[in-house]
Amino acid sequence: MYRELKPYQIERLKEQYPPGTRIELHFMPDDPRPIKPGTCGTVRFVDDIGTLHCEFDDGRMLGVIWGVDSFSVIEQEEAPAESEGMDMG
Repeated sequence: MYRELKPYQIERLKEQYPPGTRIELHFMPDDPRPIKPGTCGTVRFVDDIGTLHCEFDDGRMLGVIWGVDSFSVIEQEEAPAESEGMDMG
């Protein structure tokens, strides 16, 4: 069941899931054509009602509803520093 989010909650979602955040979907209970569980995707933006608009690796784009749909963030490895392996003199 979807409930309306307060403005501060939406701002928090925008901070927590910035564009480029990778997620793995676990399930979408209320969608008639849900994304398959285990599918990964990239957050493109969070809209003004708190929906995470994602581009999934299977080519579909769909909004993920926080608090309704189940997903987790995929922690990405940090990129090595540009100076790594370079002699800094």
